[in-house]
Amino acid sequence: MAATTDWKPTACILCECNCGLEVELGGEDGRHLVRLRGDKRHPVSQGYACEKAHRLDHYQHGPDRLTTPLRRRPDGTFEPIDWDTAIREVAARLTAVRDTYGGDTIFYYGGGGQGNHLPGAYSPTVRRALGSRWRSSALAQEKTGEFWVSDRMLGTYTRADFEHCDVALFLGKNPWHSHSIPRARVTLKEISKDPARTLIVIDPRRTETAELADIHLQVRPGRDAWLLAAMLHVIVAEDLVNHAFLDAHAVEVDAAVEALRTIPFDECCKHAGLEEGLVRRAARIIGRARAFASFEDLGVQMNRQSTLVSYLHRLLVVLTGSMGRPGTHYVPTTLVQFTGGAASRRSPVVGAPIIAGLVPCNVIAEEILADHPKRYRAMIVETANPAHSLADSKRFREALAALDTVVVIDVAMTETAKHAHYVLPAATQFEKAEATFFNFDFPSNAFHLRPRLFERPPGVLPEAEIHARLAEALGVVTEDMLAPLREAAARGLVPYAEALAARLFSDPAYQWLAPAILYRTLDLPEDVREGAVLLALALKKAFENPAQLARAGFGGTPIEAGVALFQAMMTSPSGVVFAVDEWSEVLGRIGTKDGKIHVSLPDLLEELEKCTRSGPNDYDERFPFVLSAGERRSFTANTIIRDPSWRKKDASGALRMNPEDAAALGITDGGVVRLTTKRGSVIVATEISDAMQRGHVSLPNGMGSGRHGDGLVGGVAPNELTALDERDPFAGTPWHKHVPARIERAE
Repeated sequence: MAATTDWKPTACILCECNCGLEVELGGEDGRHLVRLRGDKRHPVSQGYACEKAHRLDHYQHGPDRLTTPLRRRPDGTFEPIDWDTAIREVAARLTAVRDTYGGDTIFYYGGGGQGNHLPGAYSPTVRRALGSRWRSSALAQEKTGEFWVSDRMLGTYTRADFEHCDVALFLGKNPWHSHSIPRARVTLKEISKDPARTLIVIDPRRTETAELADIHLQVRPGRDAWLLAAMLHVIVAEDLVNHAFLDAHAVEVDAAVEALRTIPFDECCKHAGLEEGLVRRAARIIGRARAFASFEDLGVQMNRQSTLVSYLHRLLVVLTGSMGRPGTHYVPTTLVQFTGGAASRRSPVVGAPIIAGLVPCNVIAEEILADHPKRYRAMIVETANPAHSLADSKRFREALAALDTVVVIDVAMTETAKHAHYVLPAATQFEKAEATFFNFDFPSNAFHLRPRLFERPPGVLPEAEIHARLAEALGVVTEDMLAPLREAAARGLVPYAEALAARLFSDPAYQWLAPAILYRTLDLPEDVREGAVLLALALKKAFENPAQLARAGFGGTPIEAGVALFQAMMTSPSGVVFAVDEWSEVLGRIGTKDGKIHVSLPDLLEELEKCTRSGPNDYDERFPFVLSAGERRSFTANTIIRDPSWRKKDASGALRMNPEDAAALGITDGGVVRLTTKRGSVIVATEISDAMQRGHVSLPNGMGSGRHGDGLVGGVAPNELTALDERDPFAGTPWHKHVPARIERAE
């Protein structure tokens, strides 16, 4: 066996935190991640890592790896082709769709899985060259309702400081497994052990985080809106409102306050399935908190009344004045702003709202399959697997089959790639430089460009190279265009940055060409070459946020600061702090036109009135159980790990069920049941768990993908059971966590 090398810095790619790691490389070919540990030099994670990171070699050596471009034959099988042929034919097919039907019929999905965000920075060159307007990503399954509410109320997006709060609320979130806050398990333990601090969890299941909580509000599945309405009623009725904060920073307060004052508290508690005294206690603790921090996540954002819940959650924050001081909510300086929530456009066929620039995922199949002149005719799918990850996989497969051209750019032969006309093999995240733009920390915010660890196999390209070649084949990037910047580059990085900035400011159209031009003209070491696009982002930040960058050590003129930041990104393999904020700046970042928080949103107050007066209508006697499709567990993650042998627990992805429900059905632990929804039926093993309420069952996320040998392994694919029409009426986000289901004992 070859001797192992020294520890190399990189990062985990299995959740949004992207904790810094150090890895030891080895194995017979030297291409295996032999050992992993937290990187103590990483400015955010500081040596922290959970158990999932130790299985990353299963991603690097997945069973479905692609190493050559593929073209679909007429009989549906694939044949290998060379890269020149692939680029030429893909460019020609997409150009034909554009010229025949219009570029806006070319749909783009993906552009950045967890920890794999640079493709999203390079893709605009090709998209704009083709005239592609419409796009979506996993964010439209999760966060767009929250984005829309935050944009209307605050004109920006906030996160919370759990390190310094005295009251922490997690709403539909189990950070013990889903993380999303730095050093999640350490922080949770610190809050839980401190008698001066209170941890509150709202979740229908007794999760690992709920086990640590001082108060677990075990709400009935999908009834979070009634619980939050009851809590807000207490805060208003008992005058726990922060009037000084509202007077200074908010407008349009009265309508919301009066609506909450008249909430039928007892009925809301009854619908939520919780004792009135416990709800009052939780509300009073939040209303009297010195510093209140909160986080909502997929448990409510993929559930009924999700956008209303996001609004009520924001009202908890705003009415208690929990912004702008340590331990509360803040607006971070981010490297990329992708959370803008204005719904200024509608999708061309269904007329669905476009929030944060994203088409709702649950309408994509409808947009394709409709008999409409502007239906999507072609699709580019990059570092994503919508045939597996979006609702109603069967219907989405039908939509893919109806497209004139499907191009998939990915590492593996995914469920989506199997329906493509062309599959372009990409480098893994350890065979190129990569990064994440989930930079939400405060006051010090960090960015981590991870250097390449391995040489790429022959026949594989990074996405940056794929997009550059497509741009050249489409004729939008030429040698004449590159020559001036090549000349500037020969004179040094500052002259190059000055030439780039001059073009960006004088010609707005140049912005979408810049990624490919930077990649082709900026001479960087091979292990960080894909980071070329970061120069434009660093310069943009230097012009927009000079004070924050200067506090992080990047001062001088915007050009000087931007170049210094870019150089630090290239030479800091464990990450670099790029901005330092101050709490005194937070409330000045409210982004509404008048700089005030707009408290009353009439359409959502109307929805609140309807819900609280009429009560829930979520029970279907044909399907008496509520299925949460996609629960986080200790050995589940996103589906980029396609080898199920990485799971050391619950390898088959059991259906969790309450003991009383199991007894009523005559099921023992490990017994097999038939699980049926209106879209499908599967056979699945059970796990009896008293963490579940009666009538509530759950399946884990990240299952049902990948092939090993001759069969599909890895448990049930949850989206074989979900439905496209089960979605939020405002943002279109799916109700994956509230799927009506029927369970029968199976032989």
